Amino acid sequence: MLKRKENKNNSKGKKSQLIIVGSLLIIVGIVMVGGKYIYTYLLDKKEDIKIEEFYEVQEKIDDEIIATETPTEEKQEESKQDNTNYIAVIKIPKIGLEKGLCEKDSYCNNVNRNIQILKESTYPDIANGNFILAGHSGTGRISYFKNLYKLLQDDEVSIFYQGKEYKYKVVNMYDIEKTGTANIIRNKEKTTLTLITCRHNTNKQIVVICELVETV
Repeated sequence: MLKRKENKNNSKGKKSQLIIVGSLLIIVGIVMVGGKYIYTYLLDKKEDIKIEEFYEVQEKIDDEIIATETPTEEKQEESKQDNTNYIAVIKIPKIGLEKGLCEKDSYCNNVNRNIQILKESTYPDIANGNFILAGHSGTGRISYFKNLYKLLQDDEVSIFYQGKEYKYKVVNMYDIEKTGTANIIRNKEKTTLTLITCRHNTNKQIVVICELVETV
């Protein structure tokens, strides 16, 4: 009789321990998921603020001043200290993308941190030039071009740069092998925007060619 009581007590004790451990695991899981959600939310808010600041600066830009003003030593030093300010924003309404872009030599101009402006690019204000952007696809936070495959001919893409909006339309999309280089097929008599990303779970890359249709 005594042994049965001991067994029952041991069984109850084990169940209590399991309940405590299970509860702790649930709490830890909730904290981890909640923490990740809050972190993502704060990053998104920071991104929204930076884009809003970019647009505010764009409204104040005077083309004549930009063309003639020489940066002071103080401004150059500020630029070195904070090299994360956006110089442009890409907006693709169809896939809900609006993302700031950093200067070519900025640490944030890296495909593992942001949409990257490739070094071979010319900026949107160069006639017949080619503004080339690369971004990740997939499911991660930095997969800014994850929905690029959804674009079709004549879809709109805008680049906001130096106080102007450069409006493009998609004219061509094609796949290439992922070899580390990209063969860009475009009309060199047109001002173009090229978007490049990987086709998820394949050894292919998607190349989207857009041509400038309007500057406002």
